[in-house]
Amino acid sequence: MFSSLRVRNYRLFFTGQVISNIGTWMQRIAQDWLVFTLSGNNPVALGVAVACQFTPTLLLSLWAGVLADRVDKRRLLMIIQAANCVQAVLLGVLDLAGVAQLWHVYLLCVLLGVTSAMEVPTRQSFVAEMVGRDQVANAVALNSSIFNMARIVGPAIAGFAITWVGTGWLFIANAVSTIAVITGVALMNPAKLFRGPAVPRAKGQLVEGLRYVRRRPDLITVMVLVFFVSTFGITYFTSLPIVAANVFHTEADGYGLLSTLVAAGTFTGALASARRGIRGRPRVRLLVISGAALGLFEFITAFLPTYLAFGIGLIPLGFATITFLNTANTLVQTSVSPEMRGRVMGLYVLVLIGGNPIGGPMTGWMADTFGGRSPFYIGGALSLIAAVVCALVLIRRGGVALPVRRFRTGPRILQR
Repeated sequence: MFSSLRVRNYRLFFTGQVISNIGTWMQRIAQDWLVFTLSGNNPVALGVAVACQFTPTLLLSLWAGVLADRVDKRRLLMIIQAANCVQAVLLGVLDLAGVAQLWHVYLLCVLLGVTSAMEVPTRQSFVAEMVGRDQVANAVALNSSIFNMARIVGPAIAGFAITWVGTGWLFIANAVSTIAVITGVALMNPAKLFRGPAVPRAKGQLVEGLRYVRRRPDLITVMVLVFFVSTFGITYFTSLPIVAANVFHTEADGYGLLSTLVAAGTFTGALASARRGIRGRPRVRLLVISGAALGLFEFITAFLPTYLAFGIGLIPLGFATITFLNTANTLVQTSVSPEMRGRVMGLYVLVLIGGNPIGGPMTGWMADTFGGRSPFYIGGALSLIAAVVCALVLIRRGGVALPVRRFRTGPRILQR
């Protein structure tokens, strides 16, 4: 289950991510609660904050993928983390000084969105460079496990810390946690990285990446399903503070507990994915099944009547969510040519996160118009339908077998 941790470079990265992800989730909870407080518990304002944070992905993720293929990913990650640190410090200082306004938060959400648009495809494609192709599936799953362990620990700390010290100090704590990632990446041995040949700067590289995906019906199927599930289904994360405050009438600690219960399911699912990762890459069938399960669990959870029942329903929903995300990530990473990985991951991040500017405001509008539970049953139904349609398409085609490529530092050979 932990085989990729034998690689020292990945072990350094993993350690830094453990600390940084806890800080990231503390900031995520604090930021949502700050927006909710400043807006007078307005769900639409929360949706606007989500849109501000994820709109830059629409504009920058494809170019970030091109940049990741061209430059040293290790150095680029350090620069991006330094920018994240600055963003967290600015938000923390404004909040602690008592002068934070909604437009401040929105502006800093845009800044965070810019760095995230650059960071995600770079980090995702850098995983293969740290561990090599044979360990990609396991490393991706372990990344998810620490991300979701942080999702357990971070919201649990944040939910109670907000009631004790307010939201400002949580932003400062996240700024400090980014130093762990910068340190870990700086201590890596570049000679031990599984780097491919550098992609020289040239015209048309972005279009070249899009054409590469267009010629791959297997990748198109993954991208389409990921877009619909992430845009309409996984937006339930944005709905949690709305449900906690407006449906069950709890405070910040109630929101933190719901986030922790989701994370309990996602953490368990990530460990299961790590165990599967030692047996090789997953199949498209698992992606479709987990997408359908996500939609079904989300739909059912929407109608659970009590706070306790609703919280328990979030556990299998979290398990299905992380299984779906890990499977999609691993399928993409292990089935593309290394020299194309940055650009393909840029497109993957675009379809994964790019729908949030639509889904975020839509979630706030639905919650305001139809009630706090509506994003769950509407998003769940749409995710289930998307998974069923993709399954029917695959069955009609007779199934899609992903090609296997050897990860080498020399020329790449496509093997079928």
